[in-house]
Amino acid sequence: MGSRGRRYDDEPKLNLKKVIGVIIAIAVIVMIIISIVNIVKNSNKKIEVKIYSYYTSYENGKFGVINNDGETVIEPSYDEMITIPNNSKPIFICTYDVNDETGTYKTKAINEKNEEILTGYDTIETIDNYDSKENIWYEDNVLRVSKDGKYGIIDFNGQEVLPCEYDEISALKGNTNNFIVKKGKNIGLINEKGQAIINTEYKNILTLEEGYKDAYIIVNADDKYGLISTTGTILIEPKYSEVKYLGDSNLFAVKQDKTWQLMDTSENKILIDKGYEDFKEVKSDNIIVKKDGKYGVITKENKEKIKPEYDDLEYAFSIYYIAKKDGKYGVITLDNETVIKFEYKAMTYIENGGFIQADKSDTETVIFDNNLGQKISGIVSEINTDNGYIKVYTNNEYKYYNFKLEEKSSSDLLTANSLFLSKKDGKYGYVDKSGKVVIDYIYEDGTEQNSKGFAAIKKDGVWGSINKIGAISCEPSVNLDNSIYIDFIGSWHLSDSGLYYEK
Repeated sequence: MGSRGRRYDDEPKLNLKKVIGVIIAIAVIVMIIISIVNIVKNSNKKIEVKIYSYYTSYENGKFGVINNDGETVIEPSYDEMITIPNNSKPIFICTYDVNDETGTYKTKAINEKNEEILTGYDTIETIDNYDSKENIWYEDNVLRVSKDGKYGIIDFNGQEVLPCEYDEISALKGNTNNFIVKKGKNIGLINEKGQAIINTEYKNILTLEEGYKDAYIIVNADDKYGLISTTGTILIEPKYSEVKYLGDSNLFAVKQDKTWQLMDTSENKILIDKGYEDFKEVKSDNIIVKKDGKYGVITKENKEKIKPEYDDLEYAFSIYYIAKKDGKYGVITLDNETVIKFEYKAMTYIENGGFIQADKSDTETVIFDNNLGQKISGIVSEINTDNGYIKVYTNNEYKYYNFKLEEKSSSDLLTANSLFLSKKDGKYGYVDKSGKVVIDYIYEDGTEQNSKGFAAIKKDGVWGSINKIGAISCEPSVNLDNSIYIDFIGSWHLSDSGLYYEK
């Protein structure tokens, strides 16, 4: 028995360290395999990154910031309105310590964590702009800063675009990314990259036409007007009392000694120097002119096409002009033939859509296609040129049309929406893309979802909101009778001014 025991003791034994090592190695291999399988499974899945946009908020007499979910980002704690130059960027400009007696104040930029950023300047401000329709906006990629009484421009990363060496900096009204800079008595024009468009040597610089950036009006020290290109070439010498854009890159109206003249800058000569009180618009070879208080059309060779007999005249498309006569609008051809009767109180050609919008009364608008056929009638509540649709209130309901003037369902056109306004038995509710009722027909009025995913609902004369899945974000409780635009972000509604959201 003893020898047997010895033979057993001499037999090989298991090495525990090696066994454990092998087990761990196998486990690691299994985990790697599982990870690879999961990667393959998820390779086709989209990783959703939450993108926020930001809006000024107002509550209890103080200003703050909310995001597109209606969540508070900056607590309402500022007496002055916080300005947000680009609502996709968490850069908020705050004004504080305002002293009305001395006219002094302090400014700072903060981020979504309420941390001060873009420091090192005496002041930091948004650059405001507006157009002829009084649409107000902020330049969305640069900020004005000051140091020791001089102004410069930085971008949103804090990089210097213009050094602080100017007496004044402001936006060129009606044009984005163009800035008037002033040194002493003279001004110049620069772009958002800090490049000079016009040297600092003029008394004033004006927009030739909103959005037009190929040339600018210059005014010299003698208050004489001229025209300069973006390359610095003088197109019209500054010796006129006015210069006017007519819709053609070569033909301009210039005023001298109270008389309007037609100038061809390509040939640097006056084409027509007398006979007309005004030149209004050029299209191809045809020019709208004013004579004896009435409008007509001539050619560049001064041949009459439409006798000056209309109170107003505006080019529409092809051979057609919108004309005003005896207080009413209609459409005529270049042969002065009336093709739409003079029975409308207002008329506009929507170039992006290729149709004519004609208001017959305060409650009836007619849409004509480019064949001048009447296609739509009702109250036009929205013409959305970005998404290419028209929203019309007719027969006590909203209808949608594309720019081909074909009637479509809201789900055909509002492709980003999850719910759609619907009406039944005089009440409003919401349906999904398939037409299934998600919110019953219990509301007096409602809006489609906005870009933030919220829709406004009206009940018992007051407004509230729902979110993108139809849950109540704000119980109907807000009187918005004085508001032009009804818009909600969660429990926040757009103020009457349209500049911020409030509770």
